[in-house]
Amino acid sequence: MTHKSCYIRLGTAAEPMPLAMIEKLFASRTRNSIGKMRSHRQDLTFEQLRIYYDARGKSLNSQFMRSLDLITEDGEYNYAGYLLSDENNISIKVAKYSGLDRVDLIENNEYGYCSLVKATKSVLDKIELENRTTTRITSKERIDRRLWEPVALREAIINSIIHNLFTIEVPPKFEIFADRIEITSAGTLPESLSERDFFAGISIPRNRELMRVFRDLELVEQLGSGVPRIVKSYGKKCFYFMDNFTRISLPVSEAGTPQDTPQDTPQVTPQVKLLLAIFSGEHNRQELQDLLDLSDRKHFREKYLMPAIDAGLVVLVKNENKYSKNAKYKLSPIGLKVKSKNSH
Repeated sequence: MTHKSCYIRLGTAAEPMPLAMIEKLFASRTRNSIGKMRSHRQDLTFEQLRIYYDARGKSLNSQFMRSLDLITEDGEYNYAGYLLSDENNISIKVAKYSGLDRVDLIENNEYGYCSLVKATKSVLDKIELENRTTTRITSKERIDRRLWEPVALREAIINSIIHNLFTIEVPPKFEIFADRIEITSAGTLPESLSERDFFAGISIPRNRELMRVFRDLELVEQLGSGVPRIVKSYGKKCFYFMDNFTRISLPVSEAGTPQDTPQDTPQVTPQVKLLLAIFSGEHNRQELQDLLDLSDRKHFREKYLMPAIDAGLVVLVKNENKYSKNAKYKLSPIGLKVKSKNSH
């Protein structure tokens, strides 16, 4: 960015560009942002956004498009307005897998084609349902714990949406595995933000228009508080910065988070130990009974299968009724750990 490398054409000649001109052109450059990008649709409506503002006692007036920066300098709807409008082509996916990889997909939900606020609330509700409470009975006490720490999980979801690089029109995605949840958003750290600043809670909103609306609707709280809350529960290693994407991976509480201790290993009966020992993948009820050489279905359920399920050691492969004859079962991450411990 000096006169030695920047030139201006004068007639048929190329002359070095004066430094003052270089600085002026650089300062006036248009950065790519959802506030400056023109929406390819201009027939936008915002009834959903009005409803959310009304619910917070903050009615939108006739000038809300300008006050919320949803229009360009030319008075046309920008991409922020498109994302917050009643109809758009943005869909956020929430996928669920039965195992530890992306091979066995058991659920594939999409939330979108509507206001990003509505889609965000739908994602929050869906993952809240998935964040079930697990129970462990130790020699000293009963321990109830959610699969993921609720505050950190919510912050991770909101951050991935509010800071997503929507200018490349790639929404964030959420993937639930047997041992973790992965949240992947487009974009990496802004140029002026180092990893040290990031983990210290310094925030440079990538989409200030979305941040303004989400703050108005109380979906976000203190600016920059999200990352420290996540780090407090899961450490810095849960963040992965790639060339073009950022991923947060939060392990389930059963899979050995820092809060777990050796005393947390559930106490199991001899029958449950036998059941865990014969697992070699996925099995239905009849296969398990045959492997254990048990003919009494009621006895098997009451003494083997149900205690293992209640202890979180055995889980259903798919969202079926656990009493169904077609239901298949497998060991959970903690079940695998208990089986390995008992085999030594």
